[in-house]
Amino acid sequence: MDWTHYRFRTVWELPAPPPDVYAVLERAETYPGWWPQVREVTPVDEHTAVIRIRSVLPYDITITAREARRDSGAGVLEMRMSGDLDGWARWTLTAAGPGTRARYDQEVHVTTPLLRRLAVPGRPFFRANHALMMRAGRRGLRARLRTV
Repeated sequence: MDWTHYRFRTVWELPAPPPDVYAVLERAETYPGWWPQVREVTPVDEHTAVIRIRSVLPYDITITAREARRDSGAGVLEMRMSGDLDGWARWTLTAAGPGTRARYDQEVHVTTPLLRRLAVPGRPFFRANHALMMRAGRRGLRARLRTV
């Protein structure tokens, strides 16, 4: 097993139709306004941004995110990541009654020396940190959707 490899899946039930959710999620530069752990998004060009993330653990993660797929008809937003994490992440949106089921899939390798050294003893903390970040993101997105 590669202890520096992580695979996550999170599903959010949201009280807005898929086009409304997609419109918020496709604007990564607005994430710091509703997702507390996304501290900073700095656009590089129209398809790339540098993102700084910090959840409960006292450590910033910086990634360069490059758009890999943007398909509003299919409800898919996907990015490739490099930097402190190397891999990909994807939002997949589907209708769920009057709302949306938003599935977030992520597969990454930790690349920083410190996080690699802590891969085995820190793994439960890293997974819990991710879960707390996703929970806060869901709350923030639900609140944001009420203002759209």
